[in-house]
Amino acid sequence: MDNNNYIYGKNAVAEALEAGKPIEKILVCFGNQAVGGMSRIYKLAKDAGVACVSYDKRKFMALEKELCGKGSEGNDTNALKTQGVIAMVRTFDILEVDAVISILGEEVNPVIVVLDEIADPHNLGAIARSAECAGAGGLIITERNSAPLSPAAVKASAGALEHIPVAKVGNLANTLEKLKAAGYWIVGTDGAGDRDYTDDIYDRPIALVIGSEGKGMRPLIEKHCDYLVRIPMRGKINSLNASVSAGVVLFEMLRQKMARSKA
Repeated sequence: MDNNNYIYGKNAVAEALEAGKPIEKILVCFGNQAVGGMSRIYKLAKDAGVACVSYDKRKFMALEKELCGKGSEGNDTNALKTQGVIAMVRTFDILEVDAVISILGEEVNPVIVVLDEIADPHNLGAIARSAECAGAGGLIITERNSAPLSPAAVKASAGALEHIPVAKVGNLANTLEKLKAAGYWIVGTDGAGDRDYTDDIYDRPIALVIGSEGKGMRPLIEKHCDYLVRIPMRGKINSLNASVSAGVVLFEMLRQKMARSKA
């Protein structure tokens, strides 16, 4: 694990916040929320718009060991080093949606992948990897109920998150309307969709919406879609992992684009 992706210890985290470092999220070991020095971190994090989350103690201790080593027997040196607080450092910039649209302005039929509250960082990373490999030009995620852009997500993306423009938004419904105004058609993935994912509907700018694990797209987001596409299922299980669904549709888009270019 690359320790450059993490900052730990109360003073170090507070100083990083004051210096304006790009911190994605701050993990606070459960039970340490009211410990001395934390109020300063909470205030600085709030001012910087950085989320502080209470983290399960066993998971926190496991992360400590990865970062700090095993420590000496009978002496919890890891806890002394982290002081119950670890900040995850973001290694790339987060853009505004308008900036992503502008970057793709010169492309023919660009694709932006929109994630509706994908909560697993490994899924987030895997989708980003598929999106970048399939030629998608941008990724939009929600500020709430989404996986953090953590080192785990970056690792799962095989570095794709450092190459594809990423925007984070507070109101996804409004963002979809902004994309429509910019000429994008909104395509959502849904097992009950009225179009097959192989239909010839991608000959235009597309924003592909991937719903959250388990719940899928929220009803309000679904209402903003121009098309809902389904992936046929033949097995006893009637759904795919979110990252697999994204990959299937993205590479069908790429196949159709390549076929049109040869016609």
